[in-house]
Amino acid sequence: MRLIDICSLDDLVENSGVGVLVGDLQVAIFWDKHPESGELGEIYAIDNYDPIGGANVLSRGIICSFDDRLTVSSPLYKQHFCLSSGQCLQHPEIFVAVYKTELRGDRVFISEKAVDLESIAA
Repeated sequence: MRLIDICSLDDLVENSGVGVLVGDLQVAIFWDKHPESGELGEIYAIDNYDPIGGANVLSRGIICSFDDRLTVSSPLYKQHFCLSSGQCLQHPEIFVAVYKTELRGDRVFISEKAVDLESIAA
């Protein structure tokens, strides 16, 4: 799976989301940083499109833990989307695409195509 150099870590906001373009697709990138541990934390990437609200807004949502899963709460109708699987917790049949992320030095890379949902469940 090809990874694309998308931005610098300095372009992201700690514990928040940023919208980026990957080709013609809007992707929301989230940096879950734990300052007390001294580690960089994790970077997640999902579709920016909220399928329930019908708008590209997920990058503006709030990162939170819900049912022991790290999620983003949509700013429109407040559904929670799991950052690792893309599943909507209130409507388990609804998913947003998830993208592989990698940090190389201070550069953030994401996959140019979404991760297969079956490989996430495995």
